[in-house]
Amino acid sequence: MFFVVICNHKNSKKITQVVQMKKLLSLCCKQKQIFMYPYELVKPMIEDLTRIGFEELKTPETVREALKRKGTTLVVVNSVCGCAAGNARPGVAMSLKNIAKPDHLTTVFAGFDREATQEARHHMLPFPPSSPSIALFKDGELVHMLERHHIEGRPAEIIAENLKQAYDEFCK
Repeated sequence: MFFVVICNHKNSKKITQVVQMKKLLSLCCKQKQIFMYPYELVKPMIEDLTRIGFEELKTPETVREALKRKGTTLVVVNSVCGCAAGNARPGVAMSLKNIAKPDHLTTVFAGFDREATQEARHHMLPFPPSSPSIALFKDGELVHMLERHHIEGRPAEIIAENLKQAYDEFCK
């Protein structure tokens, strides 16, 4: 991972940002966590889901525990891409205005919580990795999947209707 920082010594704010970035990179390297995106960028995108009741899964262990739960679990692989912002997250939110709903709402963030995302994708096999994507599990078994190609270019209302049909079938 490369960061290009242009620093003007007359501007102490830029120097402070460089020092903070170096500290962050040092901390991430010590913890063996390298993030593609800074938290400040993904935070509002995460909050689009956590604000409506989604549990953020940050580790492989939390993903495994979530998928062991009885009942239905929705897993949204969140992303910074435009189709996540314009289609997936709004579609998921609309889908929850349904009588039948998943028992558990969870999310991982591709490019940020890498290990958690990798674990979630492992449970989504045989589907290839896809961001964004939306998976519905029943008692730990994958029963419905929307991949990026089902989301990209489709209005949020279509995604919501697809999910509502899955909820009606599996979340009763």
